[in-house]
Amino acid sequence: MTAETPYGTGRHRIPVPSQAEPLALTSQDGVALAAMPLPHEAASTAIVVAHGFGGAHDQERVERIASILSEYASVVAVTQRGHGASEGMTTLGHREPMDVDAAVAWARAAGYDRVVTIGFSMGAAVVLRHAALLGPGSSDAVIAVSGPAYWFYRGTTPMRWLHRGISTPAGRAYIRTALGTRVDPTPWPEPPPLPPTEAATRVRDHGIDLLIVHGDADGFFPLDHPRALHEAAPGSELWIEPGFGHAEGAIEEDLVRRIGAWAVSTRPGGPAGPTGSG
Repeated sequence: MTAETPYGTGRHRIPVPSQAEPLALTSQDGVALAAMPLPHEAASTAIVVAHGFGGAHDQERVERIASILSEYASVVAVTQRGHGASEGMTTLGHREPMDVDAAVAWARAAGYDRVVTIGFSMGAAVVLRHAALLGPGSSDAVIAVSGPAYWFYRGTTPMRWLHRGISTPAGRAYIRTALGTRVDPTPWPEPPPLPPTEAATRVRDHGIDLLIVHGDADGFFPLDHPRALHEAAPGSELWIEPGFGHAEGAIEEDLVRRIGAWAVSTRPGGPAGPTGSG
């Protein structure tokens, strides 16, 4: 593979660095996962990127974010179960923390001193739950972008359509055809998995740095979601970004760069990176 070899989907493709090769991971419960590492020379920090629902590590908008972040640290972008080239079916945030942990474990084994996880939309809930459930040593900092605070939220039109789609065989078939995303029809257990607000509380209780990033133009989750996450996690940092819509498809390069700077500037005891707009 040369420095000019393109990867991913979409009309505008990003060249893969010459030292980057596709990565095969396996989750703790045996699901084969596709990933892409983007090494940064002499970096001591690795950033694990978890996409939102319908995404993948080789999706153009995810590639763009990973490429920008790789200017600040090494990056491991993982395709979660049921998406893209990864096997299995998505459980919408229930079992996906094991997917993130497979990427984190790879980064630890590769020798990185610090591992920061960043998730978008569904991925934001996943990285929160990953750090909350596994505690110290899971990740050194967590960044939740455009994430929900509550399960089963149907307060916006996109979320009502999503819930309608995942709740019926016809809807799941359409999602598989249109997005290439395979949704697990198995109902969640009772009680449901640890919700994002409680996960955020545990993340801070574990002493893990937490940055919450959200746009005031988000059409999926309004501002009560990031504020609820922030209030549930004393010591977390909240950036409310003017004009920012939802997740990977709307985030601008400047904001990704600020996030990258924050990721490599955090230190034990609290973040030392730049303050946000919120």
